[in-house]
Amino acid sequence: MRSLVTFALALWLAATPAPGWGFEAKDFPYDGVRVIDTPHAFDALAKRLDAAIKANKMFAVSRASASAGAARRGVAIAGNLVVGVFRNDFAVRMLEASVPAGIEAPLRFYVTANADGTATLSYRVPSAVFGPYGAAGLDEMANELDAIFDSIAAAAAGE
Repeated sequence: MRSLVTFALALWLAATPAPGWGFEAKDFPYDGVRVIDTPHAFDALAKRLDAAIKANKMFAVSRASASAGAARRGVAIAGNLVVGVFRNDFAVRMLEASVPAGIEAPLRFYVTANADGTATLSYRVPSAVFGPYGAAGLDEMANELDAIFDSIAAAAAGE
């Protein structure tokens, strides 16, 4: 009987949609966050983000997803995915300008599922991430990365 109840509960959880996150840039504790609501579903936005990263000659060097981990444990939560993005030539320039700034790489995009079936793309602009270090070479590099990240976001979030 207990296994039947467990099975029924698992089926109910799998059929129950997880709530979306619902947040805005003002919800972050620091400046420079862009939050873009998209018409795309979570999985579609994640795929579009991967394609946009490649199209902009950058690399997805890390991926983390609490929702994927939770699903492996049988727990349903709203989809989320953090994608770390960087490229070695920028890494070298970053470290030449400031070794402590190395903790900031890779820079991240955050994909989150919404309750209405769409997904949101968020990221902190590189100039906001690297600005506090006060290194001219880092500022120059970050401004270049701002344009690249804006291009990635526009391509991923666009129609």
